[in-house]
Amino acid sequence: MDFLKGKSAAVSLGVIVSCLLAVSCMAQAPQSVPAEWKQVEGAMGRAGQMQPGDVLKFSMPRSDLKVTLGEVTIKPGLALGSWVAFKRIGSEAMVMGDLVLIESEVNPVISKLQEGGISEAALHNHLIGESPRVMYLHVASQGEAAKMARAIHDALALTKTPGPSPQAASSGLLEINQKQIEQVLGKSGKVNGGILQFSVPRPEKINDDGTEIPSSMGVATAINFQPVGKNRAAITGDFVLIAREVNPVIKALRENGIKVTALHSHMLTEEPRLFFMHFWAVDDASTLARGLRSALNQISTARK
Repeated sequence: MDFLKGKSAAVSLGVIVSCLLAVSCMAQAPQSVPAEWKQVEGAMGRAGQMQPGDVLKFSMPRSDLKVTLGEVTIKPGLALGSWVAFKRIGSEAMVMGDLVLIESEVNPVISKLQEGGISEAALHNHLIGESPRVMYLHVASQGEAAKMARAIHDALALTKTPGPSPQAASSGLLEINQKQIEQVLGKSGKVNGGILQFSVPRPEKINDDGTEIPSSMGVATAINFQPVGKNRAAITGDFVLIAREVNPVIKALRENGIKVTALHSHMLTEEPRLFFMHFWAVDDASTLARGLRSALNQISTARK
């Protein structure tokens, strides 16, 4: 009888564990794209991924570009990732994004976007000293979703941006200590194309022309680590800041040997007003993580 009780308990425990595993797997599975977005995917000519806030995002890494900066050959996930994201606003949609372009592509792309009714919000560098020089064109527009998607598709067709391809599985194996970096930053990261990536949302709501902008549409601080040898990394990304946070963060980065490579806007009508500070360094990965944590802490201090 005791044996049967034990067996019954074991079976029950097994069922519970199986259910928990199933729930975990369901939670980790990518959200399927609703039918209402299929026309947009068709116009873009590639599949998108649903993000928090009911956002459909398309990633278009510039794997065609061979960009170097000093000793580092930059991987697409470090600083060469074009993207656009769509969010429904009533019967229309908002699109925001960042197109990675070489200099000869900039004005043909701008003209094609303008022709298709897509508004631009910024054009600038994110890095200093890279070869060939890379420019970043930020778009922010509102209208009929599929029409905007077609305009963006046609603009990208003027570049050598690669078409859709099966996403390579990420091994998750890095020559840097991911767990240690996560502990220093106090954040969980993800490995994407050999790059350890972090996204740190702002605590307050961001609005643009009366619409709340989810973090997945480019208003979260981005921090990327690319291994460049055992325990060494190149870092870049951008801090998303309000005005009073700008100089405390600059000070923290420079005190930790991290270069500030750009400070500018990415949007036109956002509230509160945001500044995007890009950075670069190559050093021991844990040392860099401590410097970045110092900068993140200054954001918290400046907010008080």
